[in-house]
Amino acid sequence: MSVVSMIPAAEPQVAMDHFKHRLSVETDCDDVATALRRGEQDFVLLHVVGTPEAYGRRHVPGALHLPHAGIDAARMAQWAEGSLFVVYCAGPHCNGADKAALKLAKLGRPVKIMIGGLTGWDDEGLPFATGKEPGSING
Repeated sequence: MSVVSMIPAAEPQVAMDHFKHRLSVETDCDDVATALRRGEQDFVLLHVVGTPEAYGRRHVPGALHLPHAGIDAARMAQWAEGSLFVVYCAGPHCNGADKAALKLAKLGRPVKIMIGGLTGWDDEGLPFATGKEPGSING
């Protein structure tokens, strides 16, 4: 018996519930990029870490810079209730997206984390935007 099969796999229903839950709170770089390329941005993309200068050097196209420390009810009031937020941070070594997601959830806002963050975006060879504006993945 291998170390892989030493602990039996979950029953299919347990596995379905688990993965459905994960997908309800996570998305990935490719899914975000695909939505952006297709003009299907039905979510607010937030770059939730770093300084304005770091955001200006590189960010995911279409992302607004809103560090997690600045997320509060007053700031979020500019978006309609029910707006889906997708948050990301520097990458797997950073928990800024988790902090932002927790704050948004506490405010009653739907939220997903873009797993991988900037590191994942770069690893997939996806284009970055630069400057103070969100920019576009399509140029």
